[in-house]
Amino acid sequence: VQLQASGGGLVQAGDSLRVSCAVYGGFFDSYTMAWFRQAPGKEREFVANIRWNGANTDYADSVKGRFAISRDNAKNTVYLQMNSLTPEDTAIYYCAAVPGRIWPGPRNVGEQTYWGQGTQVTVSS
Repeated sequence: VQLQASGGGLVQAGDSLRVSCAVYGGFFDSYTMAWFRQAPGKEREFVANIRWNGANTDYADSVKGRFAISRDNAKNTVYLQMNSLTPEDTAIYYCAAVPGRIWPGPRNVGEQTYWGQGTQVTVSS
């Protein structure tokens, strides 16, 4: 199973950006998909996750109301729409997957099964 994140870039505070994660191999429609991020000098932290069928989502308090996770099972892809970005959102964004149609999805780094390589998001002030 391979996860490939894309769509990061350099934006200004207040802008929006959407990152994507394509999954190759395995059974995408059985995975709980998640986004994590890691800022320089900080630990990787949970951002959001989504149930295998898209019916439920969960967000970190720091992004609730600004970010939206979604998925397209026909395209084996999960998205993270990020609005009202601030410099504090600057990080490498990683997608992750947990098989087995688990919900609530795990928020811990150590409980994720598969990881993508990350995509850099930089927000300038």
